[in-house]
Amino acid sequence: MPATGIALPAAADGDWKDAALQKPLNFAAKRIVDIAVSGLALLVLLPLFLAIAAAIKWESKGPVFFMQNRWGRGGSMIRIFKFRSMRDDLGDATGVAQTRKNDPRVTRIGAMLRKTNLDELPQLINILLGDMSLVGPRCHVPGMLAAGMLYEDLVKDYHIRHLVRPGLTGLAQYRGYRGPTDREDLARARFSSDIEYIKTFNIWMDMKILVGTLVKEVRGGTGF
Repeated sequence: MPATGIALPAAADGDWKDAALQKPLNFAAKRIVDIAVSGLALLVLLPLFLAIAAAIKWESKGPVFFMQNRWGRGGSMIRIFKFRSMRDDLGDATGVAQTRKNDPRVTRIGAMLRKTNLDELPQLINILLGDMSLVGPRCHVPGMLAAGMLYEDLVKDYHIRHLVRPGLTGLAQYRGYRGPTDREDLARARFSSDIEYIKTFNIWMDMKILVGTLVKEVRGGTGF
């Protein structure tokens, strides 16, 4: 585990440590899959990356990538990459102001990217670098709100979800918990799914979540 940037809850010791961290073979297999899949995907998707970059630059001024600090493993800060989907002069670098339907900040190209979740593809770079994993709790911005209050104030031991690398997708997203966290019940359900994943994950569970996520995206993205 890397140096911890925050004090993880006491629950991270004892039973939690045994349940979440004592899986060396699964962690090794997980990292091998992360490197192989992200590396191959970046090569195969390079033409798509270039096309998206050209479309973003054609529609609006600003950088191709949107970069943002988010929670990483062990409570460290990581800088994630996404395709820029908002006007550069209206974007929220902190990420606290969550995107909503018909958000005026989102460009036409950005709306398409969000609908199909193609804006998330540059996070394959984060996965290859070791900041993220293909599957894990989705990485949150510091100060993220849930039901109008800080997520860490809403749910007990919030930072337990940072025991493992954040994921491009996760059990919560596989179950359909995605989008704004403006409802307390949905915010708690996401957190519960994250904790369940940390307690029980294995490489086969990761494969199931990855395949399930891909099938849902092929059938029609739900982002905005």
